Amino acid sequence: MTFPPLFDEAGKTYQQTRMAHWNAIAQKRDNWSGMGGWYHRRLGEIYRYLVNPNQRVLEIGCGMGDLLASLQPAHGVGVDFSPEMITRAKKNHPELEFHQLDAHDLTSLKGQFDVIIFSDTVNDLWDVQRALEQVQPFCLPHTRLILNFYSHLWQLPLAIAQSLALASPMLRQNWLTREDIDNMLRLAGFESIRSSQEVLWPLPLGRLADRYLVKLWPFRELALSNFVIARPAPQLAKQPSISVVIAARNEAGNIKSIFERVPKMGSRTEIVFVEGHSRDNTYETIEQEIPLHPSTPSLLFRQPGIGKADAIRLGFEKATGDILMILDADLTVPPEDLPRFYDAIVSGKGEFINGVRLIYPMEKEAMRPLNFIGNKLFSMTFSWLLGQPIKDTLCGTKVLWREDYAKIA
Repeated sequence: MTFPPLFDEAGKTYQQTRMAHWNAIAQKRDNWSGMGGWYHRRLGEIYRYLVNPNQRVLEIGCGMGDLLASLQPAHGVGVDFSPEMITRAKKNHPELEFHQLDAHDLTSLKGQFDVIIFSDTVNDLWDVQRALEQVQPFCLPHTRLILNFYSHLWQLPLAIAQSLALASPMLRQNWLTREDIDNMLRLAGFESIRSSQEVLWPLPLGRLADRYLVKLWPFRELALSNFVIARPAPQLAKQPSISVVIAARNEAGNIKSIFERVPKMGSRTEIVFVEGHSRDNTYETIEQEIPLHPSTPSLLFRQPGIGKADAIRLGFEKATGDILMILDADLTVPPEDLPRFYDAIVSGKGEFINGVRLIYPMEKEAMRPLNFIGNKLFSMTFSWLLGQPIKDTLCGTKVLWREDYAKIA
């Protein structure tokens, strides 16, 4: 990637002015605490929800390093162009690594990271697209880029708070919309996968508003902070291997069809059976069918515990494929549809592919009325909690990368 010259004269003046400003803020924060503490505590809560501990985390515009430290990274690196901020960050958090660098030029920085953070940083940058392009070399396919930035609706309230010395003074900001950031991410080689609005009331007694009301329309449109989560634009994976995990209980009559109907996908397709205390001869039937299908790598295990979740966990533990697929042994989802799931995950259209049975009319016996109602309620709840639409939580066919499962197992 070729970059234009770093700054023209206007850009140099812009950066010098901002560096002096943030140096002064760092010195002021040694002895000053405004109402912004409530806002930053809430930001910390949100980031701790989004970022698991013990990951490799890079923060661009880290300030004094407090947010980065609160995430408990296995390897934490903070970058800021203010020498005063970096001096204090190194003193306060010696367990982390800090560099005085400009976000527009990170060529001297090394390493790759699971999470890269721009917290209230893009508001202040001379060239947002260039700063986003600079972090591309530090990304892995699974890296998450998390940005938060002020909503333009808060321009006047923030100005009033600053005039009353209730918030840190700011220079002129980039009042960017989520659409602006989405477009810049795309130009920089990323794609946005999720956005949300957070922090409705950045003051004491705002917990109810910040945790619950901000999730609801129209309150969320009034939030102070926009969050966008992005990932590197996906590249087509090279023929990964597949493990189709099947929890089988009292399904002896379907075993032969499973072998005949599960298609070959990727570089290798194995079937992992976990038999769960059947009252019929399901286990023996699988044993008999395996040698009759030598071209299909197959594994068979008896479930030690109870329940489908226990069986699937055992199957995932024993599976060897790069991609893990769950297929119900009753074949309510046709095995012939599995290549669609494979194509969706390999092409990068999704990292967790969940089947949906509620688009087309179902057979009468496919889902009983109470199950249908429960499924709808579960789907609405999960969609609200995750900020992602989940239409059919009870569909048994799910697909994910084995390395992603290892992170949550």
